[in-house]
Amino acid sequence: MDLNYTDIGMRIRAARKSRGLTQANLGEMANVEPSNISHIERAATKLSLPTLVSIANALGVTLDELVCGSLIKNKHITNKDIDNLISDCSPDELKAIA
Repeated sequence: MDLNYTDIGMRIRAARKSRGLTQANLGEMANVEPSNISHIERAATKLSLPTLVSIANALGVTLDELVCGSLIKNKHITNKDIDNLISDCSPDELKAIA
């Protein structure tokens, strides 16, 4: 099983942009050269696990959020997914869920 570096790069780029970060900002936060962030986002280079962890920590995301397309068994549900699912619940429904 190979990692899909194109998908990982796209997820990193999307997470970075949604947080209003430049490649330089993310590079500084993750202790990665900005040019390497560019290469990672374009899948022009493979990234190591320590680099992936540093980027995930800097972005405040989990590793499985970044590599989910490469996982065979993926039952990952994010807080955002849960929020979307319960957004229209009544107070009584929310109480029953808890």
